[in-house]
Amino acid sequence: MLDAIVDNERIREFCMALPHVAETLNWGHHLVYWVGDRDLGGKMFAMTDADGISPSVLWFHCGAERFHELQENEGVFAAPHLARAYWVAVERWDSLPARQIEDELRCAHALIFEKLPKRIKAILALPKKEQASLIRERRKQLAAMGKTPEKRSAAFGRNSQKD
Repeated sequence: MLDAIVDNERIREFCMALPHVAETLNWGHHLVYWVGDRDLGGKMFAMTDADGISPSVLWFHCGAERFHELQENEGVFAAPHLARAYWVAVERWDSLPARQIEDELRCAHALIFEKLPKRIKAILALPKKEQASLIRERRKQLAAMGKTPEKRSAAFGRNSQKD
C-alpha cells in the first residue's frame, strides 16, 4: 500500500503487485506498466517518468467517466498524445492524495483488463510457466521479423481474426 509519500518506487511496487502486470522502459525515460506482456498483446494502463525530465510524473488511463472530473484537481490534466483514450497526466506527486493515486491505478488496471481481447485473457489465465513460454516464442518471432523492442507495441495477433 502507498503511504503519504508517493514516488516512482512506490508506484512501481504498487503496480507490480496488481495481477498480470509487466513493465517496460519506453521512449527513453518512461516506465510503462502493462496489463499482460506487450509482446503477447497486453495494453498499457499507467506510466511514470523514470528520470525526471518530463513535465509530468505519472500518466494513467481513467476512462471517460473520470476523465473530466480528475482534471478539476490542480496539477492533473489531459495527457498529451493519450487524451483521446482518456488518459490523464499528473504534474507532481502531491497533486492527488496517495490513497487516491492507488485507487486510480487500480481502476486503470481494471478498465484496461476488461478491454483485453478474449485470447489475451485466456493467455493470462494460463500458469506462469506456460505464459513465459509463449512470451519467449513471441519474442523470437518478432526478432525474426526484425522488430526491435521499440517497435513491439503492436499487439500479438492484432491484425488477425476478431474474438
